[in-house]
Amino acid sequence: MTLAPETTGTTTAPSVQLLLDNDWFTVCDLTLLSPGRGVAALLPDGRQVALFTDRAGRTYAIDNRDPFTGAAVLSRGLTGTHRGRPYVASPLLKQRFDLESGRCLDDEEVRVATYEVRAA
Repeated sequence: MTLAPETTGTTTAPSVQLLLDNDWFTVCDLTLLSPGRGVAALLPDGRQVALFTDRAGRTYAIDNRDPFTGAAVLSRGLTGTHRGRPYVASPLLKQRFDLESGRCLDDEEVRVATYEVRAA
């Protein structure tokens, strides 16, 4: 699923917010996230972010663009853990990206941007 800012209405449900340029930006309702499934959202500057939540209720946000292919597909990747660290595996070439740091677990020289996220 891909979200654009105009598709997120006002509700009483908690919302997912990202810290962008020292200000909190509301992305979507927290209820749109399901453990193990990613959601892509369009940011005001045209970039895409991939949002994930885990079974413990922690929420993560990383750049949706796969640095190996340039395709905006990380939100469609499979999630898992490696040595206790949450990751998403790209659906294209299967490189794994740490959801907390953005570091590629398969190539330490590559990383994706991460975003500070909160539920409000």
